Amino acid sequence: MDLPYYHGPLSKRACEKLLLQDGADGSFLLRDSESVPGALCLCVSFKDFVYTYRIFREKNGYHVQTVEGVQKQLFPNLERLISKFRKPNQGLVVALQKPVARRSPCPSGGRLGLEPDDDYENDSSDYVKVLP
Repeated sequence: MDLPYYHGPLSKRACEKLLLQDGADGSFLLRDSESVPGALCLCVSFKDFVYTYRIFREKNGYHVQTVEGVQKQLFPNLERLISKFRKPNQGLVVALQKPVARRSPCPSGGRLGLEPDDDYENDSSDYVKVLP
């Protein structure tokens, strides 16, 4: 599966720089999580800030981390997940509007959330949970 907006092991800092450079609300990309082994981060810009949502892979698909008590929604693939959040009022701070494509092939370290990584620098306070 080749997703042009998947950037692999892009750092949080590089991600923020990339998303904020044009200042467009709703610019987004996917990257590997630096702090949670096997997770992905859906990063979206809104009002000069980058919001990060964790995506987890399960046996039957993918889901976005939600607040406690909110039923998680399982998507069969990442394309379906992204498609849902391109619509307004789906629980993200802003609808996904402008995918930010990587400029070169994804490095071999890109794993689409399938393999753990031992190099972490973020903590859970850097992430946003999806509200209903």
